[in-house]
Amino acid sequence: MQVIRIAGKTISSEEKPFIIAELSGNHQQDFAIAKEMIKQAAEAGVDAIKLQSYTADSMTLDTDKEGFVINEGSNLWQGRNLHSLYAEAATPYEWHEALFSYANALGLIAFSSPFDKDAVDMLEDLNVPCYKIASFENNDLPLIEYIAKTGKPIILSTGMASLAEIDEAMRTIRAQGNQQIILLKCTSTYPASAQNTNLATIPHMQQSFDCLVGLSDHTLGIGVSVASMVMGACVIEKHFVLDRNAGGVDAAFSLEPAELKSLVTECNSAKLALGEVRYGGTAAEEKSKMYRRSIYVSCDIKAGDILTSQNLKIVRPGLGMPPKHWEVVLGRKAIKDLDKGTPLSWELLS
Repeated sequence: MQVIRIAGKTISSEEKPFIIAELSGNHQQDFAIAKEMIKQAAEAGVDAIKLQSYTADSMTLDTDKEGFVINEGSNLWQGRNLHSLYAEAATPYEWHEALFSYANALGLIAFSSPFDKDAVDMLEDLNVPCYKIASFENNDLPLIEYIAKTGKPIILSTGMASLAEIDEAMRTIRAQGNQQIILLKCTSTYPASAQNTNLATIPHMQQSFDCLVGLSDHTLGIGVSVASMVMGACVIEKHFVLDRNAGGVDAAFSLEPAELKSLVTECNSAKLALGEVRYGGTAAEEKSKMYRRSIYVSCDIKAGDILTSQNLKIVRPGLGMPPKHWEVVLGRKAIKDLDKGTPLSWELLS
């Protein structure tokens, strides 16, 4: 069984899922909102909060040339210039230490996704316990190598990466002697549809790369995350917002506090429900066995009377003979008087 420990938290296929609330830019660059998001996430019962560490200049170029403006009509940010969008969504670096400390004080693990080497250096100075590599950065092998050299656990979203590209990223990390890797199945559309989520990929990733696998879920609601438990997901990452109607760059596909709490509850329940291969009932069901069907005397019988379908009946509870003996019992004689409601047993037959 593979086990990774992050800030004292054990992550494995045997444990409850490690649930991460992604703040992204939903704080709208308001520090008070960011703190309240962390507070609400803690109250919802998540294990960790995650920031994104970048500046507009570390993400892209400040230009309107082709490719630097989002033109897809179906895109949530259609028409936006990339540089201005990232400037709006960025979490100021000077917030990081205070937000991490606040999260830790509330019992949460806190870390981030760095988008360049300077961000990694800043996060190293803050002694983050692990790193997340975003799906659009999983082809940035120089960045991945730099992160891997820290020796800390790495959570990597797969997004649009092919099997070969995931293999390149995995080899890059492992070449640095870092074996602490968790892959996240991820669909890089915002929001993503359940139809395009392909959770069946999770066990295939586990087999292909011999590592723990989870889900970075951009769908609406919690159903897909809960379903991923059945496929073996050990980590769930979900975007979080205090109020979708109040705005935030990722608000449209983010969970509100009550939904986040439901996510934690239902994913934990789904994980527990997997259990083991088991037949014959559990210890908790033992008392229920008496309510199965069995053979009972259905009307008063005199000693010597023949047992028939007129004076016997298969009913609940299950304190009499099992119904499988029905044909054997019919035609036998009662050895003594039997009252209606007597559970039939071999000792009462001739």
